[in-house]
Amino acid sequence: MLAITRYVKKPYIPFCLGCIVVIGILQFLFLKLVEWVPSFSPLLFPTLTIFLLVFHLFIACFMAMKYWCDRRRLYLIAIAFAFGGSALLMVGTLTSFPAWLDLYQFNVVDYNDAMIFFMFRHLLMAVLMIVSALLYIVRDNPLPRMAHISIVAATFLFTVIMVMLAWIYSSHSPWLSLDLVDNETHQFMVLWSHAINIVLIILWVVTLATLMLITRVRNLFWVGGNFLCVCYIVTLAMLLAGGHAEDISWYRARLFETVATLLIIFVLLYDVFQLYRDSHLKYQQSYQNSIRDPLTRLYNRSYFYDALNQALSTSKASRPVSVIVSDLDRFKRINDCYGHLQGDKVLKFVANLLMDSVRPQDIAARIGGEEFVLMLTNTSSEAAYRVAERIRLNLSSFDKTSSEGQLPEPITISMGVFTATSVDVTAEECVGNADKAMYEAKETGRNRVIVFRG
Repeated sequence: MLAITRYVKKPYIPFCLGCIVVIGILQFLFLKLVEWVPSFSPLLFPTLTIFLLVFHLFIACFMAMKYWCDRRRLYLIAIAFAFGGSALLMVGTLTSFPAWLDLYQFNVVDYNDAMIFFMFRHLLMAVLMIVSALLYIVRDNPLPRMAHISIVAATFLFTVIMVMLAWIYSSHSPWLSLDLVDNETHQFMVLWSHAINIVLIILWVVTLATLMLITRVRNLFWVGGNFLCVCYIVTLAMLLAGGHAEDISWYRARLFETVATLLIIFVLLYDVFQLYRDSHLKYQQSYQNSIRDPLTRLYNRSYFYDALNQALSTSKASRPVSVIVSDLDRFKRINDCYGHLQGDKVLKFVANLLMDSVRPQDIAARIGGEEFVLMLTNTSSEAAYRVAERIRLNLSSFDKTSSEGQLPEPITISMGVFTATSVDVTAEECVGNADKAMYEAKETGRNRVIVFRG
């Protein structure tokens, strides 16, 4: 039972169930569409091809840009060439529908050419998807420069050859020919129905098995890639069951492929969102680390002075800015008697008390070993004194028991207050005057608040 549970937890079972559900929903929606619209316009297929071409170009460009950002992800270049080459072959498919170019050739469609481009597109994509899976294995082992260039060149050359072969075998070239569809009856030829279609299905099954074994469907990116393989297998099976090029299976296959590709784009967009979110979080963490004291998580000296300078630029009598400088009394004795680890606990406790004692718009910072400073915006001298006195009384009320061991013994604090009422006062003068008041509190007995009187 435990073995079965561990197996079910693997990503393969949820992936297979998800594919069944999505394909079932698409099949249900298509059948409903058939009920509403008994016959489709001949322009539906080239219209879906246009959408698919744009989607594949988008994916190709996206993969190329991701590869350009990280050259170690060589497997992305194979995927880029797969979708880029697919887009080129779909251009060939559109040339089989001249109604897009000539209004008077509305009913002239070369289904054989469309099937030739369709066949080579599947060959190109399946082979390059297998190549990308194999390159995914060596993603953490940088290849030599020449090997890297050779792989890129080989995938590019393979893409060019497949596009050229599709063009040569189509009616655009007199050199070679390949009969897959009878353009008069629109029936699939034996070569397509009994050979090429089956070979393509087997090739996509091999591609799917390779991707699932190597990537283990470990993230949404490869979930999308594996799902695309499943959709191609399903669409080819639909065409195998269909009898001719204008059969409903022909439209259903293209509709399934278009929706599957659209889902891949949604996965890629989600991947971009995840990268942006992770980058933004890392930036925020880095920024906070640059302005915070690593021990107490109060703001550091640099940030405090920047914030104080900004506040002083608009200070006036009706908008005073008060600064409170405080220093723990006899803190050296704490370190000497109880050790520096206990001293750090005391600093953290005092820092939390200071943060809880001021408003969100105020600034609490650590500017020295046991020296802290508060900036209170729009706060008069009398109000700042009351804040400092409340903090002093609150801290002195804690002992070892009430602080849950954070304080080894009762701690007191000496505090100095200075209030700026004009823009002529600098940040250094504010802190210096508050510091003088704090030292006066130290000299007159400690554990008190002194307001600077200049």
